Amino acid sequence: MSKQALFGKTLEELTIVTADLGLPAFAARQLAEWLYKHRAVSFDDMTNLSRSARSKLAENFDIGISEPTSVAVSTDGTKKYLFSSGMRSVETAWIPEEKRGTLCVSTQIGCRRGCLFCMTARQGFQGNLSAGEILNQYRSLPETEDVTHFVFMGMGEPMDNLKAVLSTLEILTSDWGFGFSPKKITVSTIGIIEGLDQLLERSDCRLALSLHSPFPDERAELIPCERRYPVMQVLDLFRRAELGRRRLTIEYLMIDGRNDSARHSRELSRILEGLGARVNLIPYHPIPDFPGTPSPAGRIKTFRDDLNHRGIIATIRRSRGLDIDAACGLLTTKRSGSVLQLRKKHSPTSRQRSFSSIMREPE
Repeated sequence: MSKQALFGKTLEELTIVTADLGLPAFAARQLAEWLYKHRAVSFDDMTNLSRSARSKLAENFDIGISEPTSVAVSTDGTKKYLFSSGMRSVETAWIPEEKRGTLCVSTQIGCRRGCLFCMTARQGFQGNLSAGEILNQYRSLPETEDVTHFVFMGMGEPMDNLKAVLSTLEILTSDWGFGFSPKKITVSTIGIIEGLDQLLERSDCRLALSLHSPFPDERAELIPCERRYPVMQVLDLFRRAELGRRRLTIEYLMIDGRNDSARHSRELSRILEGLGARVNLIPYHPIPDFPGTPSPAGRIKTFRDDLNHRGIIATIRRSRGLDIDAACGLLTTKRSGSVLQLRKKHSPTSRQRSFSSIMREPE
């Protein structure tokens, strides 16, 4: 029978572990610091625990860290790591930059929310990751020491695995854990209100809302959860929460002819007025069976400038890892054809013709 992993347990959970083993109360904090601050890889490393305590721990538990099973490297330096979780797999993206290193972590295997533009949604929901499995995406990488920022924007909807996500955030930000500032961590969601209520109460980390259209009927075509969790209710929740210095980012995919008109920028400005949110414009990355193409660069800039003119801070996100399917919306471990092949197969002209013949008005 496999032993239970200690990595990914909070200080409160480790206190229960040490109490059950008959260890002194202070051993829980020592254990937490060895697992997270000192990054121990074996119980023998934990030299301020007694030999008897280390023996009991090794007899009943594993540390619980596992290395990635494979890695793909982009021409821009982005890496996509594959991890195994039981019989299934999960992907993580490492994005190095000159002055920062961002890790895009997954919280689930697949996703049940069915967003039309997302490859993870095509995989369907296959399971939640534990806090240890989420943190392992960070701890086991060769770039661990270079990570400065985390974005919970990989596979899955973080609010659908909230208990594990909250434990992960606690371990990442606690003085007995990895000690990161909450300002270095951003959790993305499509707007699951019950989960957001708890996250706002229990964590100071930054938030990102996947919006993609300011018009409810159009957003519902892309994000079915709009029908259950209307975006205006989500924005009202943020207003009531008085975010203060906690940054809120609005993620907005730019899809040619669907959501990139002046009408969209005007309405987006209207619904975000007074919220203090920043808008991150993301060129859409084509996936199989969704007839969309990215908005032209000039139109994205016009959209950004219009938002800025109306008092909304907007920036354009540079795509990273596109050649290894590590960019926004492309993470999945179940392939229904290659996204890369799809992009190579069609010229912009032919893709635009097929798009125009199928779609009405864009996102």
